[in-house]
Amino acid sequence: MDRDELLGLLRAFEQEALEYVLIGATAMGLHGIVRATEDADLFVRATPENLARLRTALRGVYPDDASIDEIRDSDLLGEYPSVRYYPPTGDLYLDIMTRLGEAANYDSVEKEIKLVEGIRVSVATPAALYRLKRDTLRPLDRRDAAVLAERFGLKDTD
Repeated sequence: MDRDELLGLLRAFEQEALEYVLIGATAMGLHGIVRATEDADLFVRATPENLARLRTALRGVYPDDASIDEIRDSDLLGEYPSVRYYPPTGDLYLDIMTRLGEAANYDSVEKEIKLVEGIRVSVATPAALYRLKRDTLRPLDRRDAAVLAERFGLKDTD
């Protein structure tokens, strides 16, 4: 997924009034911390209506992709509320979640709106990203947390 493709996806999210928040490296990039990533991570509000808007937005960008129908409410509202969507371009995939265990969900993650090329993008704040990444087992997440802490003056109490 190149930048134009990602912008098209974010534009579709805005047009469909999808309730989402970008997290992970894509969100970090919108805060000025750029690193390579293979995916775009996002939380979506866990309601059937919002999940329908998600599928509609994806169909707007990838109209011929029948695999969008495989993103089911029962998955995202179930015990393991996460799906990985591979757009037909194959360049980058989406990790779509309604919650991350008991640690975080759409409602609990502090978010802000960034204007990106005229598109209103919901993105986790630097402090929220720091909290999501600082205590994980993945070394990459811990490095991300350290960079966020340094850049934004964050501490463990944030």
